[in-house]
Amino acid sequence: MSSIQPSADPGGEASGGPAAASHRAPRRPSTGHAVAVLILVAVAAAVPLLGPSAALSGTGEAEAPGTAGIAFLRTVMFAALCVQLGEVYAIRLARRVPGAPLDREPRTWAAYAAGAGLVAALGLASVVATGNLVPHQLSDMDIGGLYATRDGRLALLEVNAFIVALLCSRSRRPSTAALPLAAVIVAEALRAHPPVEDTPLIGTGLTLVHLTCGVLWAGGLLQVLRMLRLWRPFAPEAGAAVLGLYARVAALLLAAITVTGVFSTLRRMPPGTVVDQLTETAYGRTLLAKVLLVAAVAVLALLARRRLRRAADPVSAYSPARWEVIMLGFVVAVSALLTALPLPIRW
Repeated sequence: MSSIQPSADPGGEASGGPAAASHRAPRRPSTGHAVAVLILVAVAAAVPLLGPSAALSGTGEAEAPGTAGIAFLRTVMFAALCVQLGEVYAIRLARRVPGAPLDREPRTWAAYAAGAGLVAALGLASVVATGNLVPHQLSDMDIGGLYATRDGRLALLEVNAFIVALLCSRSRRPSTAALPLAAVIVAEALRAHPPVEDTPLIGTGLTLVHLTCGVLWAGGLLQVLRMLRLWRPFAPEAGAAVLGLYARVAALLLAAITVTGVFSTLRRMPPGTVVDQLTETAYGRTLLAKVLLVAAVAVLALLARRRLRRAADPVSAYSPARWEVIMLGFVVAVSALLTALPLPIRW
């Protein structure tokens, strides 16, 4: 791809040059846009908070203490992983585009995400320290006991990893935060498959690939769209090129998510019981909701990719891609809810 060249305006100045930029009125954040974002965040937060009671209704399954709170904390943790790793991933993609204005990147959210992830990890660790119950006072928690159990050690690993990620986000090389964040993903994969489970290593491997690809898919798209929006006035071709690179890799990520998701489902639901459990168990209902959301995301991704290839203005792909990232936010929330619900019955 050739380097991006500014076009000349009637006054003889380059439209992307300093003179033109100086006459441009500064863009102020839209109040309507901010309100819409707050509404979407509130709706996404309602998924883990209200989802357990809705999913369990009529199934005969009992809701464990603190299910809604645990689902909410894990939603925050997954979102923090998406934001931080998405920034690292998108920047790597942008470096492959000649002429991309890498000196003008969107303002980083890494430190805020690391802080939110740390708070969520501390909350989850406090639940483990109370015997997987909701602590009501400090004396309920056995902090020292965390070192004595597998779940406790994994919870401490996640807390420490987010602390390191927060420090990395404030350093001169924020991309190094990818290493401690990878440790969080490994810890989550191990936590989801305790040794008492049949073939836990296989389950851990499937979850590791599934979660990694999901985080890169959602977080990468969020950061790429932020780049596209920032660069749209002066380097739209570069933004569209980065989105095109992302779209090609996203197809592979979606394939990996689908394959690992199918195998993980069959490990927990024998083939002959899948249809029944998708409607009669809380886990199955939530899984079905996730599948439908991912299908909607795939349709939006195809629409965005089609516009990138065929539309006169490739930047028009921003609109369906924006809806895609919104839907992915709900996929993250539903995925977190799955981790807090009782596992399906192996009939």
